Amino acid sequence: MATETLTLGKALNTGLRKALENDPKVVIMGEDVGKLGGVFRITDGLQKDFGDQRVIDTPLAESGIIGTAVGLAIRGFRPVCEIQFDGFVYPAYDQIVSQVAKMHYRSQGKVRIPMVIRIPYGGGIGAVEHHSESPEAYFSHTAGLKVVTCANPQDGYSMIQQAIASDDPIVFLEPKRRYWEKGQVDVDAPLAEAYPLHAARVARPGTDATVLAYGPMVRTALDAATAAAEDGRELEVIDLRSLSPLDLTSAYESVKRTGRCVVVHEAPGNLGLGAEIAARITEECFYSLESPVLRVTGFDTPYPAARVEEEYLPDLDRVLDAVDRTFGW
Repeated sequence: MATETLTLGKALNTGLRKALENDPKVVIMGEDVGKLGGVFRITDGLQKDFGDQRVIDTPLAESGIIGTAVGLAIRGFRPVCEIQFDGFVYPAYDQIVSQVAKMHYRSQGKVRIPMVIRIPYGGGIGAVEHHSESPEAYFSHTAGLKVVTCANPQDGYSMIQQAIASDDPIVFLEPKRRYWEKGQVDVDAPLAEAYPLHAARVARPGTDATVLAYGPMVRTALDAATAAAEDGRELEVIDLRSLSPLDLTSAYESVKRTGRCVVVHEAPGNLGLGAEIAARITEECFYSLESPVLRVTGFDTPYPAARVEEEYLPDLDRVLDAVDRTFGW
């Protein structure tokens, strides 16, 4: 077992490298992914080592990137498309919803679309408009797509390889504010032994309340749990990891023990993932709940200017306030 300390960004780069090495049908394509190595350097060095026929710099045309990838996938390739920033995905939205998500069903199961759409998402980096959005609900709502998001380097390394190996189209959301956070990664572990791609995981056990989070908010939830422990309150933090399909088995088990649940995400609350999760928790755990399921989310406004984004993003204090309110019922 070879364990290395890697940032999330480097773990994703290493996972992409492994996928390119293991399958000659894997190709990476996107704006500036080749010579530059991507704006966040996630594909750094890959074009140099694998050539410009497998790591392809594309024009600034997201619809063209996705449309080309659909054709490649139909022909047996496994394209990995990088959308440079979350807010740039919308020109490709028609291709994703009308073609990528529907091709398998349209062909009565005869055609597979084994492609991955990588999207750095979320705020916290002080960026300008269209660079800090959380579009996960759009894709999670779309039948025919699978949506996953990593929260730490080990998951980034394993999950990107699992997504590429899947025969389904997968939207792979990367929490850009966490790219530089470090963690231990077992780079030699067989992919077959990795934690299942579409399964949630308990990130921190606890007994008093359940906090559900994904992507960039997992770290926030863990920090809140650490702070709560100083006051004698043990929070169980669950990293959902897969947004479509949603795996809430561990969440149900947790809430039935704790009786309280808080859901955290950066996206606006109105019709967000938190609403669906809260509805399912309420249906499944109704007789165990000691209080309503509460949500801590971004506000129902367009993402603000960078100078006030910390006021917009859920933080430790807002999570702890929600937990306190669950004990007030």
